[in-house]
Amino acid sequence: MQQDKLNFPWLLQMAWRDSRKNRSRLVLFISSIILGIAALVGIYSLGDNLRENIDEQAATLIGADLALYGNKPVEGKAKALVDSLSKTRSEERSFASMVYFTKNGGNRLAQVKALSGDFPYYGKLETIPVAAEKTFRAGREALVDQTLMLQYQAKVGDSIKIGNVTFAIAGILEKAPGSTGLTSSVAPTVYIPMDYLTQTGLMQKGSRVGYRYYFKIPPKTDVEKLVKQLEPQFEKYDLDYNTVQGQKEDTGRSFQDLTRFLALVGFVALLLGCIGVASAIHIYIREKLNSIAILRCLGVKARQAFLIYLIQITGIGIIGSVLGALLGTAIQQYLPIVIKDLLPFELITTVSWMAIAQGLAIGVLISVLFALPPLLSIRKVSPLNVLRVSLDSTKLERDPLTWGLYGLIVLFIFGFAFLQMRTWIEALVFTVSILAAFVVLYAIASLLMWLVRKFFPTSWSYLWRQGLANLYRPNNQTSILIVSIGLGTSLICTLFFVQTILLTRVKLSTSGNQPNIILFDIQGNQKEGVLAIAKNRNVPVNQSVPIVNMRLEEVNGRTAADFEGDTTAEQSRRIFGREYRVTFRDSITSSEKIVKGKWQGVYKKTDALIPVSIEKGFADRSRIELGDTMVFNVQGTLMTTTVSSFRDVNWGEVQTNFLVVFPTGVLEEAPQFHAMLTHVPNPHVSALFQQDIVRQFPNISIIDLALVLRVLDDIFNKIGFVIRFMAGFSILTGLIVLIASVLISKYQRLQESVLLRTLGASRKQIFAITALEYFFLGSFAAFTGILIALAGSWSLAKFSFEAEFKPEVLPVLAVFMFVSLMTVFIGLINSRGILSRPPLEVLRQDV
Repeated sequence: MQQDKLNFPWLLQMAWRDSRKNRSRLVLFISSIILGIAALVGIYSLGDNLRENIDEQAATLIGADLALYGNKPVEGKAKALVDSLSKTRSEERSFASMVYFTKNGGNRLAQVKALSGDFPYYGKLETIPVAAEKTFRAGREALVDQTLMLQYQAKVGDSIKIGNVTFAIAGILEKAPGSTGLTSSVAPTVYIPMDYLTQTGLMQKGSRVGYRYYFKIPPKTDVEKLVKQLEPQFEKYDLDYNTVQGQKEDTGRSFQDLTRFLALVGFVALLLGCIGVASAIHIYIREKLNSIAILRCLGVKARQAFLIYLIQITGIGIIGSVLGALLGTAIQQYLPIVIKDLLPFELITTVSWMAIAQGLAIGVLISVLFALPPLLSIRKVSPLNVLRVSLDSTKLERDPLTWGLYGLIVLFIFGFAFLQMRTWIEALVFTVSILAAFVVLYAIASLLMWLVRKFFPTSWSYLWRQGLANLYRPNNQTSILIVSIGLGTSLICTLFFVQTILLTRVKLSTSGNQPNIILFDIQGNQKEGVLAIAKNRNVPVNQSVPIVNMRLEEVNGRTAADFEGDTTAEQSRRIFGREYRVTFRDSITSSEKIVKGKWQGVYKKTDALIPVSIEKGFADRSRIELGDTMVFNVQGTLMTTTVSSFRDVNWGEVQTNFLVVFPTGVLEEAPQFHAMLTHVPNPHVSALFQQDIVRQFPNISIIDLALVLRVLDDIFNKIGFVIRFMAGFSILTGLIVLIASVLISKYQRLQESVLLRTLGASRKQIFAITALEYFFLGSFAAFTGILIALAGSWSLAKFSFEAEFKPEVLPVLAVFMFVSLMTVFIGLINSRGILSRPPLEVLRQDV
């Protein structure tokens, strides 16, 4: 052969011939990356399908061409502006209110929407029966969210009381424009006709109402151009707006973030698979050193020998990527089911060729990148290796090219993260975090193996000692298996621990004598009646808080008009457009802490200005400083105040927390309503107490924190299912790497089995040794993952959630046993050929 040329056809032929005896093992290399590629292709396909569906269904998400939002009625010039936009328009007023099911006495806080007009103009209110979407508008009827209907076992035709009006349930509301399964869980919706809103008696002083106006704009009108022209007027009248294009961008951005996050999780699974490939190829090449040395003796150059095996690895990378892309295309048909509760529209899936191409390119590139470091050792193989009895592995750390490849791998990870996150800082953080996670996991795995060897239990029986010693046999993959299986375990455990932390925090906030029922919108003439009901039901009132509605008129002598056109003060200008709910008291609560300035709880008439305390986060966002003057409009009366202190507020506490707090001696005579915090001892008393309140004072809204806890649990489960689904790819990849490790080390296991059988060991003993080996492997992997999860969750609890971390023992043990036993099962299934064959047969065929 010509030594100066690569002779590519000959290299291909040699790669093909050399693979004939090892194709079953090469298939194992393929399997390690299939799941990672499948996850990425599935997520990329989901992202492409989401973009297409959002483009096609954006109009149905908003239900109109243009929507205006405000928190006060439009009057005068504002009303004239709204009326001039289109003759085809609808109005909606939404507010939180208690709804009462007359049949069984059930009641719950819901989002009530009074509707006039033919909204939605695109899409529809999906109801059962279908005709209810039209018929409820014409009479005293309501559409009730299916969550409420199921919770209170209501049927179409039953009655529901909202305020002072009883409505017949015309239909079950399955879906409305822009709604999702999560929004239904948090705030189930009830639609009523606008004509009956006044009769409910719920539009009272202090009621927080959202005013929405929906428009169908005449065809050929450039809606985006129109709203840009009218934007100054919208801002002048404190109206927000949304268009089909705006909804498309907002929804697309939200789900783009979701798909990017899921892609990163899938990428972790691919990295695990590639690390498994690299480890397996390292063993594969070591076993091929003799063959490579013979080729070198026959005149094959080092680079030619290197290319023969590089062609093999590239070929299996292509095959693995193709299989992964096919599996990913199939998976994407089921991903809409996984995230259905997060979608505000019906997702229609199609094959995304772009996603398949991306998966193929990433799969081939990353499999070759991770395979190259062990392949480089081929360049160092000398023809003299044929004559050597001991084949010492090449020390790759002395090869500068190997370290260059490691740098390329890190750069590839950074590049992939940058494409997902779009900012180099976040991409760098992700890359460093991934590398740190692998280093920590590998360090723990290595430490465990060192401890096993250092403190080997010599007093154990032979079978236990042999099973444990097998973990550090030559060419073992124990550490990499602990890393891959342990990472998947840590992802799932961390998710469970975080969910437990948050739910426990809410439970603790409502335990003991802490408030677990909040009543608000209590009018002044209703306060005594509510207290009487509480006393009759033996329900203690923990706190009664007066609330005064007001608007901000000036900050340091500047009004909202002065901020118009001042782009540097845009954020401050927005503070004039809201209504403030303010309280007054002479001391701070347990959920507050003065962080700057001095608390002044009593106003003295000798003081020049009224001292107020501002929540620090709000002050930072609004660029308010200590000593600033703020003029509030309290029901027509202007009050000039000065900022005397900033408060750090723990919004997680079950307290009535406020952005602005006045001192006593100022607002006592102002029009006000009240909020009360109570503690009910059990669900039965809670139900009776709430029924009494709703019957006698239907305008009062009630927040049942026990219900909030159930809703939070439901939300965590829905979101957690998506994350667990993706984390499952990491665990499955780890198990596939385990299978590959078992079969790749089959040669060594055969030798050990033959030796043990020759020395008189029975099949039962070999079976026990093998089972114990995999049990130790699985238990070390599970232990490592759980240890990482515990450390991470403790850090989150202490520094992020500021909560106590007490992990539940039983779920942790269940995860530990599941991972350990699954590892034993897979290991034994793939070792059955070694256990069942007699020594002589094995010696003839395999040794």
